[in-house]
Amino acid sequence: MVRQAGHVIVVGNEKGGSGKSTTAFHLAVYLLYEGHKVASIDVDSRQQTLTHYVRNRRDWARQHGLGVPHTTHFHLPLARGDSLRENNRLEFDLFRQAIAEVEQSADFIVVDTPGFDTNLTRLAHSLADTLVSPVNDSLIDLNVMAQVDPVTGEPRELSHYARLVQRARSERLSIDGRTIDWVLVRNRIAMLSSRNMRQVQTMLDRIAMRLGCRVADGIAERVIFRSLFPMGMTVFDPLNEDMLGGVPSMSHTSARQEYRTLVGALNLPTSLRAQARREVLEAGQGKTNQFVHMAPTER
Repeated sequence: MVRQAGHVIVVGNEKGGSGKSTTAFHLAVYLLYEGHKVASIDVDSRQQTLTHYVRNRRDWARQHGLGVPHTTHFHLPLARGDSLRENNRLEFDLFRQAIAEVEQSADFIVVDTPGFDTNLTRLAHSLADTLVSPVNDSLIDLNVMAQVDPVTGEPRELSHYARLVQRARSERLSIDGRTIDWVLVRNRIAMLSSRNMRQVQTMLDRIAMRLGCRVADGIAERVIFRSLFPMGMTVFDPLNEDMLGGVPSMSHTSARQEYRTLVGALNLPTSLRAQARREVLEAGQGKTNQFVHMAPTER
């Protein structure tokens, strides 16, 4: 597949419930508010959580006359024919078609992946410029990256997902001489420090050193994310009492700052054009809503 111009952010790991879709959606909306043009691609044909986020946002905005920004969105379904080779070809063509539509217009392309290995998962990882892997702040969840020696705390065997990423990085390096910036993100961080929390941090740092990636703090467990999902809203949107059932809380403010800190840790490329578009947004002098696209079967 020809290398696209937009910076690709892939959110992935093989552990469900780690906050992949919430992270992908908030990153996309944050970048929109920063003045960037953003496309989003959902390759999780089973859960379709990112696609539900986008649909909820589109419907809520239309029903309530909200001028919130939208991504250009694609949902890529799995091919279900009898031939594996033909299925892979069809999925590749769908992915290529989606990228071709936005490669010259989008500053960022945010891709949400499922918690299991598929052909589309591997395709997405091979295109990543930045790979964000949310990991729950738990010793159990570290197994999604590597098995850790219980005595020494050292990683002793890489997981299937870690090997998948390593292959994608090697292939990418051989194709265009570039590597994938892989960031492990600690999600659902406990509010108070504990022995378990310190152990997770130590082991995650060791795993990151073994994998050649970085570690960044993510998002604490917050009820606000569950309450915003039906509306397709994020902590970056202007939220009123009708949406929240009350005034925005400290939890809402803290979540917004956590995502800003995460984006800063990702070291994403920015541009003067995006800054100019952000100033227009903030001044209320223009509309940035983009038409929401789906894959051919979802239009």
